[in-house]
Amino acid sequence: MAYIRGKFIQSMYNIPMVDLQGQYKYIENDVDEAVLKSIKSGKYINGPEVTSFKENLQKYLGVKHVIPCANGTDALQLALMAANLKPGDEVIAPSFTFVATAEVIALMGLTPVLIDVHPDTFCLDETKLEDLITPNTKAIVPVHLFGQVANMDAIMAIAEKHNLLVVEDNAQAIGADFTSIDGSVKKAGSIGHIGCTSFFPSKNLGCYGDGGAVFTNDDALAKRIAVMANHGMDVRYYHDEVGINSRLDSIQAAILDIKLKKLDQYNAARQNAADLYRKYLGSEIKLTLPVVADNSTHVYHQYTVVAESQTLRDAIIAHLQKVGIACAVYYPVPLHKQKAYRSERYPDEAFPVTNHLSENVFSLPMHTELTAEVVEIIANEIKTLL
Repeated sequence: MAYIRGKFIQSMYNIPMVDLQGQYKYIENDVDEAVLKSIKSGKYINGPEVTSFKENLQKYLGVKHVIPCANGTDALQLALMAANLKPGDEVIAPSFTFVATAEVIALMGLTPVLIDVHPDTFCLDETKLEDLITPNTKAIVPVHLFGQVANMDAIMAIAEKHNLLVVEDNAQAIGADFTSIDGSVKKAGSIGHIGCTSFFPSKNLGCYGDGGAVFTNDDALAKRIAVMANHGMDVRYYHDEVGINSRLDSIQAAILDIKLKKLDQYNAARQNAADLYRKYLGSEIKLTLPVVADNSTHVYHQYTVVAESQTLRDAIIAHLQKVGIACAVYYPVPLHKQKAYRSERYPDEAFPVTNHLSENVFSLPMHTELTAEVVEIIANEIKTLL
């Protein structure tokens, strides 16, 4: 059954955006055993599972420090808190992203400065950065949107030139690789001064509740982030900073530790599903399929397509919903048009790519359990409208 325009309609399929139950089936015994062990230990906060996961994620990402926290939004907040920014300081972030990126900036009394994105990768357009930098600019938050890495070589060069902090929003691209012009390869989130991620259940590395983490190679920043995540407390009951309470529960860490071992396998499954979409959708000129940047791998947190018009996009979405195939629009209203962030400093003409994408993108089911048969069904239903 599909719920369309206020009515339940009998649908042909039942294809979800994400199949977490299907993924769980293959790790059920390991997860159940780890969760039960954690429960029986009675160490629900900062238990050994948290330490184990933290150390394993450090090794996977190739960073010196991982600080687990309660969610991805907290991770962004902790990163900016640790940077000791002051109200009125400006932080540049893309307009085409989930609201959390700008939300944290505004909540801290900082000034979000929104920037347009590239039409192919959907990541921050670094060629527009220097036009937005003022004496008040203190940080850049590139978002590695939908599963691939922004142009970090260029972003880091600009940041170094202007003495700016770079905080990578890596909630959607954990496991992606970025190849620098010097030939070195680094994991997404390990390139800037601080990286942040979310472990929301639908993420490429997701737990069964909320979770997040901050990572850095800077010892001083790592210490400050850890203190701020713990009520500003280093020594128990002595509070040297104003902090927050943000922790990753032991049970969630136990689950993540199991799934981390399979992250490359999971990302490979998503890449295979993306190849199948390309195979079955073909070279249809009415749709632009995801583009992979030359210097980044793509781990396809979302499989996002651009239709040639909003009319076609909406028709495809309506048809897929009718036949029982999930789809979604990420993101229908860009940040510069959101009521909470609208400002005279954001003229609509400054965001031509973001506006075009918001009107024409849609995302198809993407997860680790997608089969060739299911992808072919989805593609064939789309092609009935092309």
